[in-house]
Amino acid sequence: MTDTFDFVVVGGGSGGCAVASRLSEDPGTSVALLEAGGECNNWVVTSPGAMILMIAGKVNNWAFDTVPQAGLNGRIGYQPRGKGLGGSSAITAMVYIRGHRSDYDQWASLGNTGWSYADVLPYFKRSEDNSELDGEYHGKGGPLHVTGLRSDNPVRDIYLQAAREAQFRIREDFNAEEQEGLGTYQVTQNNGERWSAARGYIHPFMATRANLRVETQAQATRILFEGKRAVGVEYRQGKNVRQIRARREVILSSGAFQSPQLLMLSGVGDGAALAKHGIATTHHLPGVGQNLQDHPDFVFGFTSDAPYFAGLSFAGIARIFKGIAQYRRERRGPMTSNIAECGGFLKTRPDLEVPDIQLHFCMAMVNDHGRKPRWGTGFSCHVCLLRPKSRGSVWLQSTDPMRRRRSIRTSSAKMPISMSWSRASRRPGGCLTRPRSKRCRPRTCSPKASKPTKIFAKFCASALTPSIIRSAPARWASMRWRWSIRS
Repeated sequence: MTDTFDFVVVGGGSGGCAVASRLSEDPGTSVALLEAGGECNNWVVTSPGAMILMIAGKVNNWAFDTVPQAGLNGRIGYQPRGKGLGGSSAITAMVYIRGHRSDYDQWASLGNTGWSYADVLPYFKRSEDNSELDGEYHGKGGPLHVTGLRSDNPVRDIYLQAAREAQFRIREDFNAEEQEGLGTYQVTQNNGERWSAARGYIHPFMATRANLRVETQAQATRILFEGKRAVGVEYRQGKNVRQIRARREVILSSGAFQSPQLLMLSGVGDGAALAKHGIATTHHLPGVGQNLQDHPDFVFGFTSDAPYFAGLSFAGIARIFKGIAQYRRERRGPMTSNIAECGGFLKTRPDLEVPDIQLHFCMAMVNDHGRKPRWGTGFSCHVCLLRPKSRGSVWLQSTDPMRRRRSIRTSSAKMPISMSWSRASRRPGGCLTRPRSKRCRPRTCSPKASKPTKIFAKFCASALTPSIIRSAPARWASMRWRWSIRS
């Protein structure tokens, strides 16, 4: 017998958890949530310090790759994506950022009714339980805990003082009226533990709501159609292939990669492309998988023997064990760190209306999402271009829905982005050259160049200035981009 629900939600990431939870608040509405991964309710997920076990490997992580990128000298990009309830909110750095109000207003101006900032702000507030901020832009009592970090790392104060010395705005709230400035990030944690979307929206109700059914380890294989109406989903769970039906709606929330994949496997996409795989067209929709927008991320790295940073050294390993003991006792200390504790939003040109780059100042040398560890301790500053001009795509390599590799193409718009990168190196000075920052005892380690000390020191000096994406030479940027999809 095929089970039937009012709503079937495919994908238990941040969006899927919120939708399934809110719909099932009505006891008269039945909801089924299908998730390909597990429940994500163990210490690996809840302990912030265990993030490296997931983001750098395949624990709760799809760990996708792109195809070779022509604009990146043929390199293959790494694409970590959460696999399990909570999705990427269960594996990433927990920074609580909603985005700039102008992005929402632009979507609304394109005809997306209900997506202006004024429209969505009430929902952000309803979702939030902020322990520190309140008022016009923040909420209390929602399912998603938001708070300041409990790592007690003095580098945050050093960072803020260096920013003041460099005459930057200090921003205490990146989710309020204005975003430009530097500061420390709030995170989705509660009592020092990661608070994923699943912990807020799904886990508390799995055993208490009779109208909510959550199926984990359930890989959706195709959407079931009657004519052009979606009526259910076929999924594989272990060795069994099952079907589940929807009276009202099938809600697809499988992310930037797997939502288009499932649509194409179900015959929704470009008819000619589907025919190459022998897939009959249910609905010709050429836009499926197109217009993929991604963020290049440039990393400045330093080694440092200051006792504030994580890494692989005898002293660093000793601090890890000490931090684990403190975390077990108090839920405080370095094991509560999200690594990217500080950062901000800046403009590469003064004539821009809104910031176009974001900084993540990390308490470790994070190289290639932690997949390339090196001996020693240190820190890094990640510079992310927020609104790139390039566009990419997702398409099928195979008709096998269980195949791990997806074809992901990201195209680098060389001229606009290279000009943005080159603008970042023109302004000397910055936070890392200020007297306060010398307490971190930095020594340059990456990127590599023929004159690393002089040129990279200038890079790092620029890395915390308003002209941030101006690294020189521009070819370094084209060689050093890491690509990840922010959904």
